[in-house]
Amino acid sequence: MKKVIILFTILLLIGCKSKKVVAVAEPVPEKVKIMKIALSEVNDSQKNKSYELGKRVLMTCNTSKFKPFNTTEATLSVIKNTTEERLTKTCTRFRQYYGTFIDLQLVEVYQNNFDQTTIFRYKALYSKKVANKELRVTMNNENKVSAIKSSDWVNSFIAK
Repeated sequence: MKKVIILFTILLLIGCKSKKVVAVAEPVPEKVKIMKIALSEVNDSQKNKSYELGKRVLMTCNTSKFKPFNTTEATLSVIKNTTEERLTKTCTRFRQYYGTFIDLQLVEVYQNNFDQTTIFRYKALYSKKVANKELRVTMNNENKVSAIKSSDWVNSFIAK
């Protein structure tokens, strides 16, 4: 009888053993890909516009004056989120750690085929050489800024 109970218990434990689920990654559709574009292939007017608008944001740190974006330059969400108060708060921190803003250097351009946006990666140059900051300016298909993001510089592009 003991052998039957032990055998039954072992069979019960084996039967209740959880099964491992193997997750298979689905391939990314072709239209979701983000592709790097050669700088020479980028539309000069879009390149200049992204540079001027990105520089306008970071120059606020030096001048403490910001000319707000209008509807021909940026989307409504960017206009709403880029306020002088928010920029002043960010600029105070930036000036303390990185010094004064000097200029932007265009490093890479990417095309997002999913939402038809162009992502410009600028290296922000500051007076303190410790600063390695990136400014991403995303332009939509209407040639308006749809996103502006500042982060620490990383040599490889990581979609965020």
